[in-house]
Amino acid sequence: MQKKLFTQIRNEWRGNVWLALELLVVSVVMWFIIDTLYTRAAIYMEPRGFNTEHCYRIYLGFLTDKSPDYNPNESIEQRRDDVLEIVERLRRRPKVEAVSLSNNAHPYNGNNSGCSLEYDTLRSSGFVVRRYMTPDFVRVFRYQGARGETPEQLAELLEQGHLLASDNLFMRRYGIPMTQIAGSGFHFNGDTLTSYTVDALFPVRYHDYEQACWSYTVCYNVASLMNQYPGIINVLNELCVRVKADKDQGFIDQLRADSEKQFRIGNVYIADIRSFTDIRRNFQQSWTQDTQFLSTGMGFLLLNIFFGLLGTFWFRTQQRRSEIALHKINGATNRNVFARLMSEGLWLLAIVTPAAVAVDIVLANAELNSWHNGTTLEWPRLLVCAALSFVCIALMIIIGIWYPARKAMMLQPAEALHDE
Repeated sequence: MQKKLFTQIRNEWRGNVWLALELLVVSVVMWFIIDTLYTRAAIYMEPRGFNTEHCYRIYLGFLTDKSPDYNPNESIEQRRDDVLEIVERLRRRPKVEAVSLSNNAHPYNGNNSGCSLEYDTLRSSGFVVRRYMTPDFVRVFRYQGARGETPEQLAELLEQGHLLASDNLFMRRYGIPMTQIAGSGFHFNGDTLTSYTVDALFPVRYHDYEQACWSYTVCYNVASLMNQYPGIINVLNELCVRVKADKDQGFIDQLRADSEKQFRIGNVYIADIRSFTDIRRNFQQSWTQDTQFLSTGMGFLLLNIFFGLLGTFWFRTQQRRSEIALHKINGATNRNVFARLMSEGLWLLAIVTPAAVAVDIVLANAELNSWHNGTTLEWPRLLVCAALSFVCIALMIIIGIWYPARKAMMLQPAEALHDE
Protein backbone atom coordinates (compact mmCIF):
# COMPACT_ATOMS: atom_id res chain seq x y z
CA MET A 1 0.00 0.00 0.00
CA GLN A 2 2.84 2.39 0.87
CA LYS A 3 4.44 1.85 -2.55
CA LYS A 4 1.16 2.68 -4.30
CA LEU A 5 0.72 5.71 -2.06
CA PHE A 6 4.15 7.12 -2.95
CA THR A 7 3.47 6.45 -6.63
CA GLN A 8 0.23 8.40 -6.40
CA ILE A 9 1.92 11.28 -4.58
CA ARG A 10 4.61 11.38 -7.29
CA ASN A 11 2.05 11.25 -10.13
CA GLU A 12 0.08 14.14 -8.60
CA TRP A 13 3.19 16.17 -7.95
CA ARG A 14 1.85 19.47 -9.29
CA GLY A 15 -0.96 19.68 -6.79
CA ASN A 16 1.14 18.16 -4.04
CA VAL A 17 3.97 20.68 -4.51
CA TRP A 18 1.62 23.57 -3.76
CA LEU A 19 0.16 21.70 -0.82
CA ALA A 20 3.66 20.93 0.48
CA LEU A 21 4.61 24.63 0.22
CA GLU A 22 1.49 25.54 2.15
CA LEU A 23 2.35 22.98 4.83
CA LEU A 24 5.93 24.32 4.98
CA VAL A 25 4.77 27.91 5.56
CA VAL A 26 2.14 26.80 8.06
CA SER A 27 4.71 24.67 9.94
CA VAL A 28 7.13 27.58 10.32
CA VAL A 29 4.41 30.01 11.39
CA MET A 30 2.98 27.45 13.80
CA TRP A 31 6.44 26.87 15.30
CA PHE A 32 6.92 30.61 15.79
CA ILE A 33 3.56 30.94 17.56
CA ILE A 34 4.14 27.93 19.79
CA ASP A 35 7.68 29.09 20.58
CA THR A 36 6.42 32.52 21.63
CA LEU A 37 3.69 31.10 23.85
CA TYR A 38 6.04 28.45 25.23
CA THR A 39 8.66 30.99 26.35
CA ARG A 40 6.04 33.25 27.95
CA ALA A 41 4.55 30.33 29.83
CA ALA A 42 7.96 28.95 30.84
CA ILE A 43 9.06 32.30 32.26
CA TYR A 44 5.82 32.81 34.15
CA MET A 45 5.96 29.30 35.66
CA GLU A 46 9.55 29.60 36.91
CA PRO A 47 9.97 29.48 40.71
CA ARG A 48 9.82 33.04 42.00
CA GLY A 49 12.07 32.58 44.99
CA PHE A 50 9.51 34.18 47.29
CA ASN A 51 5.90 33.74 48.39
CA THR A 52 3.44 36.61 48.87
CA GLU A 53 0.36 34.62 49.83
CA HIS A 54 -1.19 35.90 53.09
CA CYS A 55 1.21 38.89 53.04
CA TYR A 56 0.35 42.56 53.60
CA ARG A 57 2.17 45.87 53.33
CA ILE A 58 1.44 48.37 56.12
CA TYR A 59 2.14 52.01 55.29
CA LEU A 60 3.17 54.20 58.22
CA GLY A 61 2.44 57.90 58.53
CA PHE A 62 3.91 60.73 60.58
CA LEU A 63 1.87 63.46 62.26
CA THR A 64 2.50 67.03 61.11
CA ASP A 65 2.43 70.18 63.19
CA LYS A 66 -1.19 70.71 62.10
CA SER A 67 -2.28 67.81 64.31
CA PRO A 68 -3.13 68.61 67.96
CA ASP A 69 -1.32 65.39 68.99
CA TYR A 70 1.92 66.31 67.25
CA ASN A 71 5.03 66.18 69.44
CA PRO A 72 7.63 68.60 68.03
CA ASN A 73 10.35 67.45 70.44
CA GLU A 74 10.56 63.84 69.24
CA SER A 75 14.11 62.86 68.33
CA ILE A 76 15.28 60.55 65.53
CA GLU A 77 15.93 57.83 68.11
CA GLN A 78 12.40 58.22 69.50
CA ARG A 79 10.90 57.93 66.01
CA ARG A 80 12.93 54.77 65.43
CA ASP A 81 11.74 53.33 68.73
CA ASP A 82 8.12 54.20 67.86
CA VAL A 83 8.39 52.26 64.61
CA LEU A 84 10.01 49.29 66.36
CA GLU A 85 7.26 49.32 69.00
CA ILE A 86 4.61 49.11 66.29
CA VAL A 87 6.49 46.13 64.84
CA GLU A 88 6.49 44.41 68.24
CA ARG A 89 2.78 45.05 68.78
CA LEU A 90 1.98 43.61 65.37
CA ARG A 91 4.13 40.58 66.12
CA ARG A 92 2.08 39.90 69.26
CA ARG A 93 -1.22 39.78 67.40
CA PRO A 94 -2.52 36.17 67.30
CA LYS A 95 -3.18 36.21 63.55
CA VAL A 96 0.34 37.36 62.63
CA GLU A 97 3.08 34.87 61.73
CA ALA A 98 6.00 37.24 61.00
CA VAL A 99 6.69 40.99 60.72
CA SER A 100 9.60 42.74 58.99
CA LEU A 101 11.01 46.13 58.12
CA SER A 102 12.89 46.67 54.88
CA ASN A 103 14.10 49.25 52.42
CA ASN A 104 13.57 48.77 48.64
CA ALA A 105 13.26 45.06 49.26
CA HIS A 106 9.74 43.64 49.08
CA PRO A 107 8.48 41.88 45.91
CA TYR A 108 6.74 43.85 43.15
CA ASN A 109 8.53 47.03 44.16
CA GLY A 110 9.38 49.76 41.70
CA ASN A 111 11.92 51.36 44.08
CA ASN A 112 15.39 49.86 43.80
CA SER A 113 18.83 50.28 45.31
CA GLY A 114 21.82 48.90 43.48
CA CYS A 115 25.02 47.43 44.91
CA SER A 116 28.05 45.35 43.99
CA LEU A 117 29.71 42.26 45.43
CA GLU A 118 33.29 41.17 44.87
CA TYR A 119 35.17 37.99 45.68
CA ASP A 120 38.86 37.79 44.80
CA THR A 121 38.87 38.71 41.08
CA LEU A 122 35.14 38.08 40.63
CA ARG A 123 32.81 41.05 40.32
CA SER A 124 29.03 40.97 40.07
CA SER A 125 27.56 41.98 36.72
CA GLY A 126 24.25 43.54 35.78
CA PHE A 127 21.99 45.41 38.18
CA VAL A 128 22.18 43.83 41.63
CA VAL A 129 19.27 44.76 43.89
CA ARG A 130 20.39 45.67 47.41
CA ARG A 131 17.72 44.62 49.88
CA TYR A 132 18.07 46.09 53.36
CA MET A 133 15.87 44.11 55.75
CA THR A 134 15.35 42.87 59.26
CA PRO A 135 15.93 39.10 59.59
CA ASP A 136 12.21 38.36 59.77
CA PHE A 137 11.88 39.55 56.16
CA VAL A 138 12.97 36.14 54.85
CA ARG A 139 10.30 34.55 57.05
CA VAL A 140 7.61 36.90 55.76
CA PHE A 141 8.35 36.14 52.10
CA ARG A 142 9.72 32.65 52.65
CA TYR A 143 13.07 32.94 50.92
CA GLN A 144 14.97 29.69 50.45
CA GLY A 145 18.68 28.96 50.58
CA ALA A 146 20.41 27.55 47.51
CA ARG A 147 21.54 24.61 49.64
CA GLY A 148 18.06 24.01 51.00
CA GLU A 149 18.17 26.33 54.02
CA THR A 150 14.77 27.20 55.44
CA PRO A 151 13.60 30.80 56.03
CA GLU A 152 14.31 30.32 59.76
CA GLN A 153 17.89 29.27 59.05
CA LEU A 154 18.39 32.21 56.67
CA ALA A 155 17.04 34.59 59.32
CA GLU A 156 19.62 33.24 61.78
CA LEU A 157 22.39 33.82 59.25
CA LEU A 158 21.27 37.44 58.82
CA GLU A 159 21.24 37.80 62.62
CA GLN A 160 24.88 36.67 62.63
CA GLY A 161 25.80 39.43 60.16
CA HIS A 162 26.01 37.26 57.04
CA LEU A 163 24.97 38.54 53.62
CA LEU A 164 22.64 36.53 51.41
CA ALA A 165 23.42 36.65 47.69
CA SER A 166 21.69 35.08 44.70
CA ASP A 167 23.22 31.79 43.64
CA ASN A 168 23.36 33.11 40.05
CA LEU A 169 25.20 36.34 40.89
CA PHE A 170 28.43 35.32 39.12
CA MET A 171 26.93 32.84 36.67
CA ARG A 172 26.41 35.17 33.71
CA ARG A 173 29.99 36.46 33.62
CA TYR A 174 32.02 33.61 35.13
CA GLY A 175 29.76 30.54 35.12
CA ILE A 176 30.37 30.03 38.86
CA PRO A 177 27.42 29.44 41.21
CA MET A 178 27.52 31.13 44.60
CA THR A 179 27.27 27.75 46.33
CA GLN A 180 30.82 26.96 45.16
CA ILE A 181 32.42 30.02 46.74
CA ALA A 182 30.06 30.90 49.62
CA GLY A 183 31.88 31.79 52.82
CA SER A 184 34.08 34.64 54.00
CA GLY A 185 36.27 37.02 52.00
CA PHE A 186 33.59 38.98 50.13
CA HIS A 187 33.60 42.76 49.71
CA PHE A 188 30.29 44.58 49.60
CA ASN A 189 29.57 47.84 47.78
CA GLY A 190 33.21 48.65 47.12
CA ASP A 191 34.26 48.38 50.78
CA THR A 192 37.58 46.56 50.42
CA LEU A 193 38.49 47.02 54.10
CA THR A 194 35.64 44.90 55.44
CA SER A 195 35.31 41.20 54.78
CA TYR A 196 31.80 39.73 54.73
CA THR A 197 30.54 36.18 54.97
CA VAL A 198 28.09 35.38 52.19
CA ASP A 199 25.60 32.52 51.91
CA ALA A 200 23.92 31.43 48.68
CA LEU A 201 20.29 32.34 48.21
CA PHE A 202 17.85 30.73 45.79
CA PRO A 203 17.45 33.38 43.03
CA VAL A 204 14.71 35.92 43.76
CA ARG A 205 12.92 37.09 40.63
CA TYR A 206 12.17 40.78 40.16
CA HIS A 207 8.64 40.02 38.99
CA ASP A 208 6.63 37.23 37.33
CA TYR A 209 7.61 38.20 33.77
CA GLU A 210 11.38 38.37 34.26
CA GLN A 211 13.55 35.28 34.41
CA ALA A 212 15.50 34.35 37.49
CA CYS A 213 18.72 34.27 35.44
CA TRP A 214 18.47 38.08 35.05
CA SER A 215 17.53 38.79 38.68
CA TYR A 216 20.35 39.38 41.19
CA THR A 217 19.95 40.07 44.90
CA VAL A 218 22.09 40.83 47.95
CA CYS A 219 20.31 40.85 51.33
CA TYR A 220 21.75 42.89 54.22
CA ASN A 221 20.56 43.00 57.84
CA VAL A 222 19.48 46.62 58.35
CA ALA A 223 19.41 46.12 62.13
CA SER A 224 23.23 46.06 62.14
CA LEU A 225 23.23 49.69 60.95
CA MET A 226 20.86 51.08 63.58
CA ASN A 227 23.58 52.21 65.99
CA GLN A 228 25.55 53.89 63.25
CA TYR A 229 22.52 55.35 61.46
CA PRO A 230 19.58 55.72 63.90
CA GLY A 231 17.39 57.21 61.20
CA ILE A 232 17.64 54.16 58.96
CA ILE A 233 14.55 52.81 60.75
CA ASN A 234 11.76 55.27 59.98
CA VAL A 235 8.18 55.60 58.74
CA LEU A 236 9.34 55.25 55.13
CA ASN A 237 10.47 51.68 55.70
CA GLU A 238 8.43 48.84 54.21
CA LEU A 239 6.49 47.25 57.06
CA CYS A 240 5.41 43.82 55.82
CA VAL A 241 3.35 41.20 57.60
CA ARG A 242 2.63 37.52 56.99
CA VAL A 243 -0.68 36.34 58.40
CA LYS A 244 -1.29 32.73 59.36
CA ALA A 245 -2.78 30.75 56.48
CA ASP A 246 -6.27 30.44 57.95
CA LYS A 247 -6.47 33.94 59.47
CA ASP A 248 -6.80 36.20 56.41
CA GLN A 249 -10.52 36.75 56.87
CA GLY A 250 -11.13 40.32 58.05
CA PHE A 251 -7.46 40.99 58.88
CA ILE A 252 -7.31 44.41 57.20
CA ASP A 253 -10.61 45.62 58.68
CA GLN A 254 -9.69 44.47 62.19
CA LEU A 255 -6.25 46.07 62.02
CA ARG A 256 -7.73 49.35 60.80
CA ALA A 257 -10.27 49.28 63.63
CA ASP A 258 -7.45 48.84 66.18
CA SER A 259 -4.96 51.16 64.55
CA GLU A 260 -5.91 54.39 66.34
CA LYS A 261 -5.96 52.89 69.84
CA GLN A 262 -3.16 50.37 69.62
CA PHE A 263 -0.86 51.48 66.81
CA ARG A 264 -0.49 55.24 67.14
CA ILE A 265 2.71 55.70 69.09
CA GLY A 266 4.19 59.17 69.41
CA ASN A 267 3.92 60.81 66.02
CA VAL A 268 3.79 57.52 64.14
CA TYR A 269 0.56 55.86 63.00
CA ILE A 270 -0.76 53.32 60.48
CA ALA A 271 -1.80 55.18 57.33
CA ASP A 272 -2.86 52.33 55.02
CA ILE A 273 -2.87 48.55 54.63
CA ARG A 274 -2.73 46.70 51.31
CA SER A 275 -2.55 43.03 50.45
CA PHE A 276 0.21 41.82 48.17
CA THR A 277 -2.45 40.46 45.85
CA ASP A 278 -3.32 44.07 45.01
CA ILE A 279 0.31 45.21 44.98
CA ARG A 280 1.24 42.41 42.59
CA ARG A 281 -1.68 43.10 40.25
CA ASN A 282 -1.02 46.85 40.08
CA PHE A 283 2.74 46.51 39.66
CA GLN A 284 2.47 44.00 36.82
CA GLN A 285 -0.51 45.52 35.06
CA SER A 286 1.38 46.59 31.93
CA TRP A 287 3.16 43.21 31.56
CA THR A 288 -0.10 41.36 32.15
CA GLN A 289 -1.94 43.42 29.53
CA ASP A 290 0.90 42.90 27.05
CA THR A 291 0.80 39.12 27.63
CA GLN A 292 -2.99 39.03 27.26
CA PHE A 293 -2.80 41.05 24.03
CA LEU A 294 -0.08 38.77 22.66
CA SER A 295 -2.00 35.62 23.62
CA THR A 296 -5.17 36.94 21.99
CA GLY A 297 -3.32 37.81 18.78
CA MET A 298 -1.58 34.44 18.65
CA GLY A 299 -4.87 32.66 19.38
CA PHE A 300 -6.57 34.51 16.53
CA LEU A 301 -3.71 33.61 14.19
CA LEU A 302 -3.94 29.96 15.25
CA LEU A 303 -7.67 29.97 14.57
CA ASN A 304 -7.09 31.33 11.06
CA ILE A 305 -4.44 28.70 10.38
CA PHE A 306 -6.78 26.02 11.66
CA PHE A 307 -9.66 27.00 9.42
CA GLY A 308 -7.38 27.61 6.42
CA LEU A 309 -5.69 24.23 6.66
CA LEU A 310 -8.95 22.52 7.53
CA GLY A 311 -10.60 24.02 4.47
CA THR A 312 -7.73 22.98 2.20
CA PHE A 313 -7.94 19.30 3.12
CA TRP A 314 -11.74 19.39 3.35
CA PHE A 315 -12.02 20.69 -0.22
CA ARG A 316 -9.30 18.30 -1.42
CA THR A 317 -11.13 15.29 0.04
CA GLN A 318 -14.50 16.45 -1.32
CA GLN A 319 -13.02 16.59 -4.81
CA ARG A 320 -11.92 12.94 -4.56
CA ARG A 321 -15.32 11.34 -4.07
CA SER A 322 -15.05 9.46 -7.36
CA GLU A 323 -11.62 8.12 -6.36
CA ILE A 324 -13.09 6.91 -3.06
CA ALA A 325 -15.92 5.20 -4.99
CA LEU A 326 -13.41 3.45 -7.26
CA HIS A 327 -11.46 2.19 -4.26
CA LYS A 328 -14.66 0.76 -2.78
CA ILE A 329 -15.68 -0.87 -6.08
CA ASN A 330 -12.27 -2.56 -6.16
CA GLY A 331 -12.92 -4.10 -2.75
CA ALA A 332 -11.41 -1.53 -0.40
CA THR A 333 -13.06 -1.24 3.00
CA ASN A 334 -13.85 2.04 4.72
CA ARG A 335 -10.86 1.44 6.98
CA ASN A 336 -8.57 1.04 3.94
CA VAL A 337 -9.86 4.25 2.36
CA PHE A 338 -9.45 6.19 5.59
CA ALA A 339 -5.92 4.90 6.07
CA ARG A 340 -4.95 5.82 2.50
CA LEU A 341 -6.32 9.37 2.67
CA MET A 342 -4.87 10.01 6.12
CA SER A 343 -1.51 8.56 5.17
CA GLU A 344 -1.25 10.80 2.14
CA GLY A 345 -1.81 13.98 4.15
CA LEU A 346 0.46 12.94 7.00
CA TRP A 347 3.22 11.77 4.66
CA LEU A 348 3.20 15.14 2.93
CA LEU A 349 3.53 16.79 6.35
CA ALA A 350 6.36 14.42 7.33
CA ILE A 351 8.20 15.17 4.07
CA VAL A 352 8.15 18.97 4.58
CA THR A 353 8.84 18.88 8.35
CA PRO A 354 12.69 18.54 8.05
CA ALA A 355 12.70 21.57 5.74
CA ALA A 356 10.47 23.46 8.18
CA VAL A 357 12.83 22.62 11.07
CA ALA A 358 15.77 23.87 8.99
CA VAL A 359 13.94 27.18 8.48
CA ASP A 360 13.18 27.29 12.22
CA ILE A 361 16.89 26.92 12.99
CA VAL A 362 17.77 29.75 10.60
CA LEU A 363 15.17 32.03 12.22
CA ALA A 364 16.39 31.15 15.72
CA ASN A 365 20.02 31.82 14.69
CA ALA A 366 18.91 35.18 13.32
CA GLU A 367 17.34 35.95 16.76
CA LEU A 368 13.90 36.50 15.26
CA ASN A 369 12.04 34.42 17.84
CA SER A 370 11.64 34.85 21.61
CA TRP A 371 14.55 35.12 24.04
CA HIS A 372 14.81 32.59 26.85
CA ASN A 373 17.77 31.82 29.13
CA GLY A 374 19.77 34.48 27.30
CA THR A 375 19.42 32.95 23.84
CA THR A 376 16.94 32.38 21.02
CA LEU A 377 18.31 28.95 20.02
CA GLU A 378 17.82 26.25 22.63
CA TRP A 379 17.84 22.81 21.05
CA PRO A 380 15.44 21.12 23.48
CA ARG A 381 13.01 24.03 23.21
CA LEU A 382 13.26 24.14 19.40
CA LEU A 383 12.62 20.41 19.07
CA VAL A 384 9.72 20.45 21.54
CA CYS A 385 8.06 23.38 19.77
CA ALA A 386 8.63 21.77 16.35
CA ALA A 387 7.09 18.52 17.63
CA LEU A 388 4.09 20.38 19.03
CA SER A 389 3.72 22.17 15.71
CA PHE A 390 3.78 18.84 13.87
CA VAL A 391 1.13 17.37 16.18
CA CYS A 392 -1.18 20.42 15.84
CA ILE A 393 -0.97 20.40 12.03
CA ALA A 394 -1.45 16.63 11.94
CA LEU A 395 -4.67 17.03 13.97
CA MET A 396 -5.88 19.70 11.55
CA ILE A 397 -5.16 17.36 8.61
CA ILE A 398 -6.96 14.45 10.28
CA ILE A 399 -10.05 16.57 11.02
CA GLY A 400 -9.98 18.07 7.51
CA ILE A 401 -9.92 14.60 5.93
CA TRP A 402 -12.04 12.56 8.35
CA TYR A 403 -15.40 14.31 8.10
CA PRO A 404 -15.70 14.79 4.31
CA ALA A 405 -14.25 11.29 3.71
CA ARG A 406 -16.84 9.82 6.09
CA LYS A 407 -19.62 11.59 4.21
CA ALA A 408 -18.23 10.45 0.86
CA MET A 409 -18.12 6.82 1.97
CA MET A 410 -21.75 6.95 3.03
CA LEU A 411 -22.68 7.39 -0.64
CA GLN A 412 -23.14 4.36 -2.85
CA PRO A 413 -20.20 4.02 -5.28
CA ALA A 414 -22.51 4.04 -8.30
CA GLU A 415 -24.16 7.27 -7.15
CA ALA A 416 -20.83 8.95 -6.56
CA LEU A 417 -19.55 7.97 -10.02
CA HIS A 418 -22.84 9.05 -11.60
CA ASP A 419 -22.55 12.51 -10.01
CA GLU A 420 -19.00 12.73 -11.28
